[in-house]
Amino acid sequence: MTDLRAYELELTGDGATNRRAIEELLATGAGGTVRLPAGTFPLDSGVVLGSGWTLSGAEHGDGPVRTWLTSASSDGQPLVHVLGSQVAIQDIGFLPPPCEPGEHGGDLGTAITVGKYLYPAEAEWIEEIRIRRVQVQRQDARAANCIAIVGAARDITVSDVSIVSGCTGIAVHWGAVGDSVDSIVGPSYHPHHITISDLRVSDAFEGFYLSSVHDIEVNRVCLSDVEIGFRLLPGDNTNHFHSSSGNSVGERIRISRTCVSWNGPLFAVRIAGWGRSEIDHSIRVLEYKDVVVEDCTFVPLPPATPDSGNAQRPRSPIVIEQASGVVLDGIRVELRGQPQDSAGPAEEACCSLRADATVHSRQPLAGVPQVAG
Repeated sequence: MTDLRAYELELTGDGATNRRAIEELLATGAGGTVRLPAGTFPLDSGVVLGSGWTLSGAEHGDGPVRTWLTSASSDGQPLVHVLGSQVAIQDIGFLPPPCEPGEHGGDLGTAITVGKYLYPAEAEWIEEIRIRRVQVQRQDARAANCIAIVGAARDITVSDVSIVSGCTGIAVHWGAVGDSVDSIVGPSYHPHHITISDLRVSDAFEGFYLSSVHDIEVNRVCLSDVEIGFRLLPGDNTNHFHSSSGNSVGERIRISRTCVSWNGPLFAVRIAGWGRSEIDHSIRVLEYKDVVVEDCTFVPLPPATPDSGNAQRPRSPIVIEQASGVVLDGIRVELRGQPQDSAGPAEEACCSLRADATVHSRQPLAGVPQVAG
């Protein structure tokens, strides 16, 4: 990351003035560090970070962030949209506005989005992105994601991030050239060389998911009072439009030291190898290689909606669907009583890594029930 110069930016209580002040500075193209003051400041719409910029809040030591950005905009744009390389976002809290982007709008209405889901033409890769010491809080229904990494994005580090509420805490999803998800012409872009560590997500629908990616490491994660912990998915069109040689989708993925206390009616984790194309509606299976889920603890909470489950799919810590190339090792299920109403006891029980039942398997999926796709 190259910091050419530092800018101390003053913000006010006016969202339009704040957005213009940030955009005018970013429009210079010089690159550098934009330092925001302590306080809570509105934006009337999101801002775009181009190459070479660091967006930083006030210093806060080991305490909570002191700079917060919020918005009441209904346009669905991310509060910060990263569309350039060598970018850092750090020491900032985000309060995104309510947004319902729909089934294929996972990159919209977020606090931070890196990349795009759909591109009008072949895209350049966005590289060297750092997101660290960031907090996100949503007050709306669980309809929009909090952080999205999509499409042509690689070499990304996400560390020390805390998320409260929302749909998915961190969504990592493939992207492609096309006008819509059912008219993709390719090529497709699959995020890779990504490290996510020290992530905390609570009171959300889902902690994180990885869809049609490769070379990903997730480590030291606590997902508390969520309906789903995490998912590993092949993507709607799996590998169909992938053209990069030597980097097969679904390879070299490691999820470790993750604890999940979940209150959903079905599963804490879903690992699926099959996907149905939105284009030709055919089903394809992605072959996972060198994929490990290890040293994970699951704490079942009482279902938040006990009558909403599917009777054909029993409540289970892990559901596997045609994903024979995944190795499970050191999977623990905590059954010593149920945590109480607040997220605090659930997080404490989950992150203590105590166990009543443990699955150790260096063979793919040995001893774990599978559900047919």
